[in-house]
Amino acid sequence: MPARRNAYYQGPRSDHFDGRVFFNPGRPWTKTPLDLLKWNLSREGKEPWPAQWPATRAPRPEARVEGDRLVLTAIGHASFLLQTAGLNILLDPVWSPRVSPVRFAGPQRVNAPGVAFEELPAIDVVLLTHNHYDHLDVDTLGRLGREHAPRLVTALGNDSILRKAGIAMPMSAHDWGEQIALADGVSVTLAECYHWSARGLFDRRHALWTAFVLETPGGVIYHIGDTGYGDGRPFRAVRERFAAPRLAILPIGAYEPRWFMKDQHVNPDEAVRIMLDTGAVHAAGHHWGTFKLTDEGIERPPQALEVARRQHGVAAERFRPMAPGDVWEVPPA
Repeated sequence: MPARRNAYYQGPRSDHFDGRVFFNPGRPWTKTPLDLLKWNLSREGKEPWPAQWPATRAPRPEARVEGDRLVLTAIGHASFLLQTAGLNILLDPVWSPRVSPVRFAGPQRVNAPGVAFEELPAIDVVLLTHNHYDHLDVDTLGRLGREHAPRLVTALGNDSILRKAGIAMPMSAHDWGEQIALADGVSVTLAECYHWSARGLFDRRHALWTAFVLETPGGVIYHIGDTGYGDGRPFRAVRERFAAPRLAILPIGAYEPRWFMKDQHVNPDEAVRIMLDTGAVHAAGHHWGTFKLTDEGIERPPQALEVARRQHGVAAERFRPMAPGDVWEVPPA
C-alpha cells in the first residue's frame, strides 16, 4: 500500500507539494504501474547495448580552476566535475558499477568512470538533483563524505534519505527558487524541472527533484539531471530570471519509447530546444553511453543530437555530447 504520509519530508503545503507528495503545477502525473509493466514486456524497438563500450580516461584534473575559467569533465552518465572560480563541484556523482537498489542486479556500467575516484581534486560542493539511483549513489556519497567532506546541496527530502543511509557531510535541502551562497561571488539557485522521484515502490514523489542555476564570476551555468520538455515553461523562466547561461548541462539520452518517457526524459531535439529557450551559448549533453536504462541504442543520442543541431541551426561546437573522460574548457560567453 502507498504510504499515507511522506517518508522523507514534512513541511507546509505549496503550489507543488500537497502535504504528502510533490508535483509540477499544471502537470498531473499519469504514469501507472501498468504502463511500466507494458513497457517492460514489450520487445518492440529495443536496441541491444554492448557489454563493454570503452571510453577515454581524462588526464588528472587540475587542482583548482581559478577566475572565470570554466572546465567541465564528464565522469559518465549524469556525473560531472565542474571547476570554476576556485571551486570543485561534483554533479550527481556516481562511481558505483550499478545503479540499482541491489548490488547484484540492475543497469551496469559499460565503461569506467572518466576520472578515477582517487584522482579527484579536493571536492568542495556536491549538487544532487534527485533521488533516482542513477543520480543518488549512497556508496559514492559515503566515500566522498569520508575522504573529501564536501558541502552537499539538494532538494527537499533528499537529505533525509542520505542521513538514514549514514552519509556524513554538511548538507542542506531546499525548495525551488531558493538561492544558496557557495563562495564569494558564487551562488546556486534551485529551479523547477519536469521529473519525479522514488527509491522504492511506495515513496514516489516523496522527495523533490530540481535543476540548478549557478551564478559565477564567469557567467551562469544551468544544470539539469533529468526532465521532460512539456510546455517549456521552466526553461524560459531561467532566461527571464537570470542572464543567458554560458553553459547548459542537459540530458540527451534515455528517451525511448516516447509514449512512456516523454513526460520525464527529453530527447536530443528537445534538449536543443531547451538550449535555445534559455539562450545558452554552449551546451553539454549527458545521460547517455554508460548505463542502459531505456530502449535506444548506445550511440543513438549523439547521432540524433547531430540531426537536431542542424535542424535548429546550432553549430556543433556549441552543443557537445560528452562521453566519460571528455574534458571541455568552455569558452567565455
